[in-house]
Amino acid sequence: MPEAFATANGITLCYEEFGEPSDPAVLLVMGLATQMLGWHEDFCADLAGRGFRVIRYDNRDIGRSQQMTGAPPTVAQLAVRSKKAAHYTLDDMAADGVGLLDALGIDRAHIVGASMGGMIAQTIAARRPERTLSLTSIMSNTGARLSGQPTFKVLPLFLKKPPRGREDYIDRTVKLFGVIGSPGFDRDEADLRAMLAHGWERGHDAAGPGRQLAAVLAATDRRELLGRITAPTLVIHGKADPLVRPSGGRATAKAIPGARLLLIDGMGHDLPRGAWPQILDGIEQNARRAAPVAA
Repeated sequence: MPEAFATANGITLCYEEFGEPSDPAVLLVMGLATQMLGWHEDFCADLAGRGFRVIRYDNRDIGRSQQMTGAPPTVAQLAVRSKKAAHYTLDDMAADGVGLLDALGIDRAHIVGASMGGMIAQTIAARRPERTLSLTSIMSNTGARLSGQPTFKVLPLFLKKPPRGREDYIDRTVKLFGVIGSPGFDRDEADLRAMLAHGWERGHDAAGPGRQLAAVLAATDRRELLGRITAPTLVIHGKADPLVRPSGGRATAKAIPGARLLLIDGMGHDLPRGAWPQILDGIEQNARRAAPVAA
């Protein structure tokens, strides 16, 4: 179906659906500074073909969802992980996702999140177990300071000034994925550039990703919270991830009772097409562990 809008948690979210409305729902939550386009439409179509109603959406402050207000964090605030820079929290973003389910009349869903989206998905599963059928957390962490931290080589890439227009944005992001992406899989640069160009046309508020980052930095260690999760859980992480190192995935799986861990050789901090079979199989198999949805 084409993109649509819904009021969720008091704000406007842009979303798109794939599959049959009568199938069990899968809510896809994307990561920092990334529109719902990060869940490639072919990926969504494949998942829908496995018998799911797939919903992808733009988080607040990105794409065509509502832009919030307030200054993004300064370099000094980033350096000390200041909580004062945050205008909203990961809990607020989790409430957005649940609000979207409310707007769509969905009682329970399989929650799948990548990177920051994994943090949001974890929060939904922990705080709203009655809405969560299963949880798949991809290339994320627990918020603990001693696990899942980035390698030093990637930090300078996040301290640059905002891009100077469309082409600069595309070139910078392609370069970024050259550093944090998957060395063990082929990258379709033309497809990436097309997705980024589409994203630029959908919306490019330079302050939005900064406000999202402030929410991540304001988050506390979630390990105790993750211990409350009762839904079947799969943690997926790339062994070659330099942005959220694999220790983040291991710590997440350790913190969630009964969680299963899938480490993928050659995968970095992206969703390469070559890894889709493992990721999609994992999501499907984990979803099948959940109790069936009542008719």
